Amino acid sequence: QRFAEVGVTGKYGTRYGASLRKQVKKMEISQHARYTCTFCGKTSVKRHSVGIWECRSCKKVMAGGAWNVSTPAAAATRSTIRRLREIAEV
Repeated sequence: QRFAEVGVTGKYGTRYGASLRKQVKKMEISQHARYTCTFCGKTSVKRHSVGIWECRSCKKVMAGGAWNVSTPAAAATRSTIRRLREIAEV
């Protein structure tokens, strides 16, 4: 039970400093997590390699961020496009 707190960064032991290990922990958890597929709606999107995400259910391959499926810049762009579409419709 010594490594319950450190989680996935337990493999680093006492090396690299606590602050860096905490940053890496956050990234590694988001990297290995499963995400919801925007096409089929199932929680089966996993990281294939850097920036490439693959849905295990519908076999769709998506481009995304290195650690998460969607980056903050992509979310901002999506909302801007949605806003411009609504203006164009009206």
